[in-house]
Amino acid sequence: MSLLSAVLTLALAGALAERTPMVVQDPEAPVRLEHVTILGPAEGPPVLLYAATNKTDDELEQFTVLAFVFAADGRLKATQLAPGRRTLEGHTTKYSTMVLDGSPIEPTDLIVVGVDQAQRAGSEVWWRTNLRPAAEAAAAAKTKKP
Repeated sequence: MSLLSAVLTLALAGALAERTPMVVQDPEAPVRLEHVTILGPAEGPPVLLYAATNKTDDELEQFTVLAFVFAADGRLKATQLAPGRRTLEGHTTKYSTMVLDGSPIEPTDLIVVGVDQAQRAGSEVWWRTNLRPAAEAAAAAKTKKP
């Protein structure tokens, strides 16, 4: 929680530049990402700030957030995976962050994010999806030249 507080404090102080990434979501995903923003500090890697909402009645033990970084021409440059918040109760929303330090990100790069895995509490079974085709389609649509 202290990382989130620090990020929000810096954002309020005007030290960060914001960008809005694209979000791709599987309709069957038990977690929905909302209020997604990229905070770009004057120094250091960008930080993804998001709200994760559990769409089910079940408590989720964990979920993962996948970020795709596309060059301005639509070419996939990098992917980065990170665990989301642990223990997300049914129909609740929690804010979290992900530091995008897997590769350099240029101001012209397009960032696409989504939830690709989730696990119910007390279960060994994971819900999974492949977000790459949706992310590539979103990036292609955004970078398409008129």
